[in-house]
Amino acid sequence: MGVCGCGKSTVGAALAREVGWPFLDADDFHPAANVEKMSRGEPLTDEDRWPWLDRIAGELSVILARGGHAVLACSALKAAYRERIARAGDVRFVHLHGDYEKIAARLAARQHRYMPPSLLASQFAALEPPADALRVDVGDSVDAQVAAIRRAYGLVQQALEQPTDG
Repeated sequence: MGVCGCGKSTVGAALAREVGWPFLDADDFHPAANVEKMSRGEPLTDEDRWPWLDRIAGELSVILARGGHAVLACSALKAAYRERIARAGDVRFVHLHGDYEKIAARLAARQHRYMPPSLLASQFAALEPPADALRVDVGDSVDAQVAAIRRAYGLVQQALEQPTDG
């Protein structure tokens, strides 16, 4: 979790690859109205976010009910948002943390499908840093961030099922 541009999708996808879990990007769960609003540079309200967060929690619930695991990249800026997601079951949070200037520079160098850099200030304003999440510095390399997460949570690569002859 963290503000836009902190590397949630990049680090999350890398972590998912290393541990053999599916990767979910919360951006893919937004309804069209939310995407349109953000595309116009308008921050989402809590009312905009509740159905989106419920949809994410529902997907995680299904995965966890099957005995599975997943890595989710989601801003989850407020404690109430994280509580909503945590309704899914055994959910752990990692806060990708960095200062405004560092993340603003990253946003200026990238093109997101709908999230303009102008929304960064509203993301930092909404951010309620979690006291109970693993805090990872976005200034570290992606490999170092993934290694820190794996070490903190004892994550090992899942054995891939091998086809059997017969």
